[in-house]
Amino acid sequence: MDVLPLPFVRAVGDPYELGLRHGSERAAALRAFYDDSLCRLNKVLARPVTPAGLAPRIEAYRRAIEAAVPDLATEIGGLAAGAGLTEAQACLLQIRREIMGYRTVPTMGDCTTYARTGEGPPVVAQTVDLNGDLDDQITVLETSRTGTSRRSLLLSFGGLLGYLGLNSSGLAVGLNLVLAGTWRPGVPPYLAVRHVLDHADTVEDALALLRRLPLASSRCFTLCDTRRAVWAEYDGDGWRVAGGEQTAHTNHFLHPDLAPHDQINVFARRSSIRRLDTCRSRLAALPATAGPEDHFALLASPPLCVADNGDIRRERTVAAAVLLPQQGELHLRPGDPSRSATHVFRLC
Repeated sequence: MDVLPLPFVRAVGDPYELGLRHGSERAAALRAFYDDSLCRLNKVLARPVTPAGLAPRIEAYRRAIEAAVPDLATEIGGLAAGAGLTEAQACLLQIRREIMGYRTVPTMGDCTTYARTGEGPPVVAQTVDLNGDLDDQITVLETSRTGTSRRSLLLSFGGLLGYLGLNSSGLAVGLNLVLAGTWRPGVPPYLAVRHVLDHADTVEDALALLRRLPLASSRCFTLCDTRRAVWAEYDGDGWRVAGGEQTAHTNHFLHPDLAPHDQINVFARRSSIRRLDTCRSRLAALPATAGPEDHFALLASPPLCVADNGDIRRERTVAAAVLLPQQGELHLRPGDPSRSATHVFRLC
């Protein structure tokens, strides 16, 4: 088993203080990541980009974030100050995936996510498949904002204020990349996850919040509380939601209204269908009493676990997570989950 270092940041205070703590504790790593071929964008993009060339786009996203989720815009400012970055540089960390787009970086694979409620404890479990060799950028965040008793436990990569996670109200959120529509300046889905965990107690609350956000790009969110699990697909224009006591999702649209808009390429679609079918089959065989290590056994084998082939431009599994919202626990295997040990984080 690989035992990988796993930074943990606990931040308490107002939004600026949360960002300041995050940035201060990860300052050297975040500056090094930014300086590494511009957050490694120039290692995965076909055409290089520059800070000057990206400046108008970054500013457009910054304004959209500030208008829609001002607390998170303030937190990005704190992150910048703590890490010794400019606000534009800290904003780029949040919108890195949107800068990549999906027409210039063909997607070959991505996350597999499922959720369960019912007889056993509620759970959201997923692989995290990314390009850019981002397993060295993993950080776990615990945030406690002044003025609310709600706390959040989140997985982050390279300065992101959120990626997936759970909160003290018993809500967990995972997500999958789906490809459709025109990506445009707005709230990146990773920040949407954080916004939901900061403000929602239930799946219904989360859906209402998501529908009000001007999302920058298409995604599928998996939402789970103590009663209900759903996936919520967004294609850039509209939402479709389905669920019950068990859901599973990969990287193609499942709702028949959105499927015609899918822009996934044929090879990635085959992978997505295969992973979804395998996930559903394995999940059906998993008892309701299954624990985190049982879920990791499901996630850590092919085809759900995507091995590294040495190409930094290709998505591979850089982590696997099991979220237990009722217990307030995040179980995480960083890197290749078939080779790494489990780290456990609990809301205190």
